[in-house]
Amino acid sequence: MNSTTKIIIGRREKVSFPDLGLKLVEAKIDTGAYTAALHCSRIWVEEKAGVAVLCFKILDDTHPRYSEKTHEFLVFGKRKIKNSSGIFESRFTIKTPIKIGRKKIQATLSLTDRAGMKYPVLVGRKLLHNRFIVDVTELNLLEKKAK
Repeated sequence: MNSTTKIIIGRREKVSFPDLGLKLVEAKIDTGAYTAALHCSRIWVEEKAGVAVLCFKILDDTHPRYSEKTHEFLVFGKRKIKNSSGIFESRFTIKTPIKIGRKKIQATLSLTDRAGMKYPVLVGRKLLHNRFIVDVTELNLLEKKAK
């Protein structure tokens, strides 16, 4: 497959975050959203040795893939992002690889509490652009192709 070939995916796919130790969690593929988002139950900034460190816990205790592990990032950002209600909110962002099928992509993720949402991960069009085509009539196409 050459670099211009786009992969067809469904409106939901299982994704992994290798550097965060999170494997095969269900994601909503949302062409209406610009950025990608990851559900975190707790997000805070600590000062360690005079340096600001972003700390967070991925998912929450109701999710089967939840662990108590606190992740720490020295490099992070903060941006205003429009939520699903159309309201801008300030969110922390990190850069980390995401694996969708066999494709590993360096992604910018906003960290947010998605407890009220059905899926803990949202993949937006910025990450999809020039890489994937979304077939909204299908679910978990990559999993079906792997079998």
